[in-house]
Amino acid sequence: MKSLVLIPSILLLLVSTSLADWPFWRGDLAGSGVTAETKLPTEWDKEKNVKWRVALPEAGNSSPVISGDRIFLTQPNTEKKQRGLLCLDRKSGKTLWEKSVGYETKERTHRTNHFCSSSPATDDERVIVAYGSAGIYCYSLDGRELWRRDLGTIDHVWGYGSSPLIYENLCIHYHGPGKGAALVALDKKTGKTVWRFDEPSWKPGKRTDGFRGQSDGGIIGAFGTPIIVKAGGRDELIMSFPTEMKAFDPKTGRELWSCGGLNPLVYTSPVHHDGTVVAMGGYYGNSIGVQTGGKGNVTGKRLWQEIRHHGGIGTGVAKDGHLYVQDAGGIAYCIDFASGATKWKARLPGRGNSWGSFLLAGDLIYALSQTGNTTVFKASPEKFESLGLNELEERTNSSIAVAKSDLFIRTHEALWRIATPSPN
Repeated sequence: MKSLVLIPSILLLLVSTSLADWPFWRGDLAGSGVTAETKLPTEWDKEKNVKWRVALPEAGNSSPVISGDRIFLTQPNTEKKQRGLLCLDRKSGKTLWEKSVGYETKERTHRTNHFCSSSPATDDERVIVAYGSAGIYCYSLDGRELWRRDLGTIDHVWGYGSSPLIYENLCIHYHGPGKGAALVALDKKTGKTVWRFDEPSWKPGKRTDGFRGQSDGGIIGAFGTPIIVKAGGRDELIMSFPTEMKAFDPKTGRELWSCGGLNPLVYTSPVHHDGTVVAMGGYYGNSIGVQTGGKGNVTGKRLWQEIRHHGGIGTGVAKDGHLYVQDAGGIAYCIDFASGATKWKARLPGRGNSWGSFLLAGDLIYALSQTGNTTVFKASPEKFESLGLNELEERTNSSIAVAKSDLFIRTHEALWRIATPSPN
């Protein structure tokens, strides 16, 4: 890691709603997937409670972010070898402007992980988008390019998926996975590097944690987005890397603590709740629970480790001491945050697996499947209780965004605005 000239800290860690409705993937800097909206729709289909549907030119896995009446969504154009950003009007769905970046060089990815899989990040002045090997770009809210940076190529057999964050005067982004992967902080006004942490190379060897995998990088790598949480009197930037979770000072990049016990493949982002953070490995990988606020290597002080646990691709939500999450096969779990013990598991109604992350609104959890079904169920550790299944009949690998009591769902075919029913 190397530290350069640092930007002075002038702002408090802000709640997402003070800047925008849904400014980052998962809503806020903590990546909580929690909304304060309490009047969201719980019933819809292809016609019922649909305010508008805007067709998209090509499939994509990113989720929308929202600032006031502007929606930002990344969009690939494979035929033209372009990666782009759409800005739409929240009320009407009309396209306000669009930008695109050409990238001719062949870049590896999985056939189901489309280019532009990263979601944008926005504040009240700018929107920042990561295009993988094509670079990271910053635009004004009216579409003027403010700066661009080439962070190098990403070369991984399964592509990439991490999304940027805007924290105080910084844009923080995990540029990876694969050779040369790094967690970087850029000046959000200029794009200049403030600090950079180069991810250590993972060397395969004899393992005792139940992991069996390829040694050539095929199923080694991190795809999650870092989170920023309060830990006592400090902010911690927490990221799940292959085999370990690390915490940094987000202003300087100084490593605060690390905890081993993960397997080398990590899809999900960490989940924080009441001073504890849980990281989950992908496809029944290892999971660990750790207290924030530590120092140095805290592996020996971790709260728990579960081998071949319930990790999937989507990130879960936390409420009242429990973690709610689903695996890639559509099984939902309720897990005790303090011990890692499973309280219940249940197959979600409908059909299809899931790449999407949960959304929590009050006592309700929204679970979006790859076939476009959204199950709404209660956040209760006692049992699984479904309140309904809502079908759009279009495939999706995205997560739900929220703004002004409405849901925004990106499918491979369209962007949907699901509206709260008007009172009679």
